[in-house]
Amino acid sequence: MTAFSQLDTLVAMIATRVGGDPKLSHTAKLLKRGPARIAKKLGEEAVETAIAAAQNNREEVVAESADLLFHLLVLWQAMGIAPADVMAELTRREAQSGVEEKAARVEE
Repeated sequence: MTAFSQLDTLVAMIATRVGGDPKLSHTAKLLKRGPARIAKKLGEEAVETAIAAAQNNREEVVAESADLLFHLLVLWQAMGIAPADVMAELTRREAQSGVEEKAARVEE
């Protein structure tokens, strides 16, 4: 199994938790709470990942990155965002340099 097929499997699993029993599934509990609560948890995981990186703790970065990716995928599900939507945006950005892309976002 490749890393990306593993993410596809995780996306599919998260989708099965929509409307699930929050008492039986952490994912269902997050989804029931909605995007704002999921975003808060995503932010916490991002900070924990950054702290682990600042401490040069490779193992913790790996573990926290897994949490970060999981919560990002849950947020996408809650907001109706498919991974293909994000990949399309990345493809769109390939046509310009990072400096140009960032300047375009600032001007918007």
